[in-house]
Amino acid sequence: MLQLQAADQAAGGGNYSFLLILVLLFGFMYFVMIRPQQKRRKEALQMQNTLGPGDEIVTIGGLHGTVVLAETDTVTIEIAPGVQVRFARPAIARVLTKAGTVSEEPVPADEPLADEPESPVTETRKQD
Repeated sequence: MLQLQAADQAAGGGNYSFLLILVLLFGFMYFVMIRPQQKRRKEALQMQNTLGPGDEIVTIGGLHGTVVLAETDTVTIEIAPGVQVRFARPAIARVLTKAGTVSEEPVPADEPLADEPESPVTETRKQD
């Protein structure tokens, strides 16, 4: 009889430890998966809500363009001179440059970025 009571107490303690492990697992999942996803979603909504004419953007499909008109639910984008398309706001993946910001002048491709030493490797080809 005494052994049965000890076995019941041990089994009862096992139920609480399982419940504790389950709660810890859900807590871990919340901090590792759910919370960062909510943060990314909030940042994306803020970015989409601050879109304005002149912003250079990229859509989720990879289409680059410039915002011409930003309405409540849609954004009109110019993808080529005279070619405008409408997208839903959630289809905007990221903003490359905001209107009014000064971007750096690109360096021409024919000018070297720094003084680079010439390569010691020389290429020789046979002429036929």
